Order: sequence, then C-alpha cells, then structure tokens
Amino acid sequence: MSKPTVAIVGRPNVGKSTVFNRIVGGRTAIVEDKPGVTRDRLYGNGEWLNHEFHVIDTGGIEIGDEPLLGQMRAQAEIAVDESDVIVFLVDGRTGMTDADEQVAQILRRSGKPVVVGVNKLDNYAQRNLVYEFYTLGLGDPLPLSGAHGMGLGDLLDAVIERFPEAAERSEQSDAIRFALIGRPNVGKSSLTNAILGKERVIVSDIAGTTRDAIDSEFSRDGQDFIIVDTAGIRRRGRVYEKTEKYSVLRAQHAIEESDVVVLVIDGEEGIIEQDKKIAGYAHDAGRGMIIAVNKWDAVAKDDKTQDRFRKKIRDEFQFLSYAPIIFLSALTGKRVPQLLPVIRQVAENHSLRIQTSILNDCVMDTVAMTPPPSDKGKRLKIYYTAQVAVRPPVFVLFVNDPDLLHFSYVRHLENRFRETFGFVGTPIRILSRKKNEK
Repeated sequence: MSKPTVAIVGRPNVGKSTVFNRIVGGRTAIVEDKPGVTRDRLYGNGEWLNHEFHVIDTGGIEIGDEPLLGQMRAQAEIAVDESDVIVFLVDGRTGMTDADEQVAQILRRSGKPVVVGVNKLDNYAQRNLVYEFYTLGLGDPLPLSGAHGMGLGDLLDAVIERFPEAAERSEQSDAIRFALIGRPNVGKSSLTNAILGKERVIVSDIAGTTRDAIDSEFSRDGQDFIIVDTAGIRRRGRVYEKTEKYSVLRAQHAIEESDVVVLVIDGEEGIIEQDKKIAGYAHDAGRGMIIAVNKWDAVAKDDKTQDRFRKKIRDEFQFLSYAPIIFLSALTGKRVPQLLPVIRQVAENHSLRIQTSILNDCVMDTVAMTPPPSDKGKRLKIYYTAQVAVRPPVFVLFVNDPDLLHFSYVRHLENRFRETFGFVGTPIRILSRKKNEK
C-alpha cells in the first residue's frame, strides 16, 4: 500500500530542515556503488511506532523570484496538495508573525489535518510560549526542540493519529499492476492511450496536463493488467511550473503500488537529470523496471542511432543494467504491442523463487571458478545460501565473516544469478549473515 505523506511547512529559519533530519534520521542517505542515482534532500522516509511515511521538507522548494510571503504561501499550497498530514512549524522564541497567520488561513481552508509544532523551546521553562499559537485555530500547539529532539515523540504521535485509514484490498488480484513514470511531457498519457486503444486520459503538448494518477484495468491474452498513468505537474499557476521535482513525489506513490515500472524517456530530447532521479526511486523501491524510449518516430536516424542511444542509456543508468529497453512511438503505435509481453516477463522474474538446492549449486560453482578474494590472509567462506523474499528476489549468504564479503564479489554473484536464472528486468538483493545468525 502507498505510504502516507507528511509535509513540514513554515517560514524560513523556524527549523524545518532540523526537524526533517530528526524525523528521517539516517534513512535519507542511500549508498549505491554505481553512478547515476541522484537524491534530493526535499524527500525522506520516516518511521514511528511501526508506521512508515514520506516526509517533505518544503524548505527545499524553490519558487524563483517570488517575495518571501508569496513563497511561503506557494509552499503551503504545494504541501496541501501533496500531503496527508501537515506539520506547521513556528518559532516559539520569535512568537507569531503575519506570515504565520497567512499560512494558517490556507491550511484551515484546506481541510487537511494539521499539527502545529512550536519549535526552539529548548527547556520546559519556555513551554508557556506555546499559548499564543492557539489563536491560529489549528488545534493544540505542541512544544518541541528540533535541535535537541525534545517533544518530537509527541509531535509524531499526533501526526500518526491523523493518518488516513489504510484502504485494505478486498481481494487478492492476479492482475499485473504497472506504472508509467517519467518527467512531464514525455508521452506517458499518449502511451497509456496507445496500450488501452482508447482515449482514456487527456493528451496535450503542454507539460503537466495529467493532474492525478489514473488507474485503468484491462485484459490482454488472458492476463489482467492495471495501468497507472502517473501525473505530471499539476498546473496551478507559476508555482508548479517552477517545482518540477514534484513529479518525483507523484511517481513515488505509483511506484509503491506497482509490480513493474516503465520509465518513459523522450527520444527527441534525450536523457536529463530528472529521468535519473525518478528512475533511482523505482530502483531503490525494488520494483521491476523497463525503459521505454518514446517518440522514436520523430528522431532522425541512421543504422547506428538506436545502438548509440542504447549505449547512452546504459552509461547514464548503470544502476539499471538489468532493465530491458524498448524503442517505440505512442503516436504511431510502432512497437507498443511489444511492451505488454515484456511487462509480463518482468513481473514473473520479479516474483521468481529459486529452488534452494539449485541456488546453492550455482553459488558453489561460482566460488569454485572464482574464489572470493582474501583480506589480510583471511578468506570468505560461503556455507549456505537461501532465498528469503520475492518482489524483488532477496538472497542471504551465510558466511564465516560478513565483513569479508566485498561489494565487487556481491556484484559477481549477482551477474552469475542473472546468467543462470534470468531475472530480466528485476533488481535482486544479496545480503550476508554470519553462520548460525538469524
């Protein structure tokens, strides 16, 4: 199920980023030994009392040349649109300002749940400073100190109390759910219509026409599918035109609900940083991946053009080396029929479970042909391997010392697994545990 989203709103210097960092902790740093995965401090993931959620630091939103009050208003509007719960952060030392009151008006009208956090109250003697913020009309303001972590638990308790009820799926479906993701105006809606064979969503040359993620159910060759056309940027004046990074957040929600993700790239415009950012979230989420190069009909080509573009994709998306690439045109329909069979294959690989005996034979053969490197005279020993999960496939190696398992040898094992078992289109995870460790 999709995780709820919490947005932190407030004027500059009230401590939004400090509280954001406290909530996400070390979870925001993702280490990837392959180039091309980019991150943005605007987003993070938090967890409190077994509730997982997204966190947005609106201090990272750039609104261009808007005056300060206009920027705050714009950030509040974005937070209202994108979040399930809003944390409105104010400065207890400075007291209430006109800007605080202006933003409170927007939040009150939104109808979204709001938790007011009065920050920078570093000791209990200052707690009486919260009282003036009752006049905001947004419920009980909570004292906290982002710098010291005081009161953060109470704030998060209030946040999770306001989470929407998770809608449980009434029945288990065998349908393959796949999402078309990508930056605005790469042709996601056109591709949706080409797959469905009808005008399901509005198509326009204007970036951001699609306003919300749209689910469409259909069947093809005896297999049920659910396609999600992820929204681009909702056009609410200049604000959304200047905050393209929010297409990433919308893609995240669709990614979490999907079995397979199709990254749509504009063949005319080529690859830009936003493409890598969006792809990085799908990779980290462990979803099956396909790269679809759209508008290929409009590209001036010779007999080497496709090979050059394919090589560029592999160079720019080294972390997606497992993802198949399809060149197609949603406008003309060329190669669009090839997409669903590949989605079906990737979904099967994403759920593939390898028999334990066959898996261990593969690992032992790999070790015999290429022994693990030694470290200061001590060599890694792999005693046993088990697959512990699917979607994506996860493998655990039981070894004499996990510190001896170098990432280069993990990559070597991954390559052998792919050569032996396929796993086309799906990431695989390889973990290590000391022998007899649970």
